[in-house]
Amino acid sequence: MKRAYLDNASTTPIRKEVLKVMIDILTHSFGNPSSVQHSYGREARSIIEESRIRIAKNINAYPSEIIFTSGGTEANNMILRTSVLYLGIKHILTSRLEHPSVFKTVLDLATYNKVTVNFIHINEKGIIDLNHMEEILKKNTYNKKLVSLMYANNEIGNLLEINQVIFLCKKYGAFFHSDTIQIIGNYPIDMKKLSIDFASASAHKFHGPKGIGFVFIRKNIQKKIKSIITGGNQEYGIRSGTENVCGIAGLSEALQLSCVNLLNHMNKIHNLKFYCISELKNLIPNIIFNGLSFDSNKSIPSILNFLYPIKKIDHLLYFHLDLMGVAVSKGNSCNSDAKKVSHVIQYITKESFLKKMMPIRVSFSIFNEKKDIDLFVRALQKIRNC
Repeated sequence: MKRAYLDNASTTPIRKEVLKVMIDILTHSFGNPSSVQHSYGREARSIIEESRIRIAKNINAYPSEIIFTSGGTEANNMILRTSVLYLGIKHILTSRLEHPSVFKTVLDLATYNKVTVNFIHINEKGIIDLNHMEEILKKNTYNKKLVSLMYANNEIGNLLEINQVIFLCKKYGAFFHSDTIQIIGNYPIDMKKLSIDFASASAHKFHGPKGIGFVFIRKNIQKKIKSIITGGNQEYGIRSGTENVCGIAGLSEALQLSCVNLLNHMNKIHNLKFYCISELKNLIPNIIFNGLSFDSNKSIPSILNFLYPIKKIDHLLYFHLDLMGVAVSKGNSCNSDAKKVSHVIQYITKESFLKKMMPIRVSFSIFNEKKDIDLFVRALQKIRNC
């Protein structure tokens, strides 16, 4: 049976070049990177530091600003929790469209650490209300503030007006964290041009391995941060625990391969996205696209989200598509409840629409072709005609 994998915002297939690097390290470079007394440990340490340098170069950061983690969820948790513990953050501004690793962590900090949390208003297209953000920042200027907003939304693909957000954070002296998990490896980013204080990344979003990611922490802030995991004082004392050497090397290789041909990859994925939009519009009436899908300057190329009109709400829709060879999702893969619409779609969509339409997130990678979209659209038509 022909199959089409169109859930790349959830995870991407690992590149064969990355797998080769990882297998070689697992086989031959098994030393503990903290055991620098002998050559096995020093070899492992060298792999980590060379990887750190490559990663930093690809996002235009200093190597010391890269701290390895187990992935994006840990990265976001680390940034938010250490900011409260060690930077004295008492007030967090965020949105209701954030990934659960931000959204739930912020609520947790509000409950147990007595942090004030404000949710910035969002319109029906998922656009941040910058005027409302400024209103909040003007108040209680004596409290240290952190703004946490994702650069590209993982469900609807909207790009944050990041330069305006950075301007407001600087104007009112707030720290700025951006969840860049859908950006890094998929979209250009320059940490020296963007005054982001913290950012997060995950290798499996750009054809690397699962279970490895990193946080970017601006060097002038880093010395104030301590690890929330006590232990061996690894990663500049910010993240204790023996490093995942083969994962770090795999992350580095995947990011290098993604960034070398990034503009060509983006162009291919952009064309696939707009081909998909065109086919859906032509063949399925009354479809509603979420977010800013039609504006290539305000939406990441790899994500498309829409409401699919259906005769009767069927939460097995995604499984029907899978049986027909198509892998898509209803949204954020960290939500395992098959019947529950994601908090993002609930927040920006009228309840009346959700009674007769099903949300579908399609996400593309360089390994997709037009035939994958053709298979997907034909499958949707068959389901609609049942």
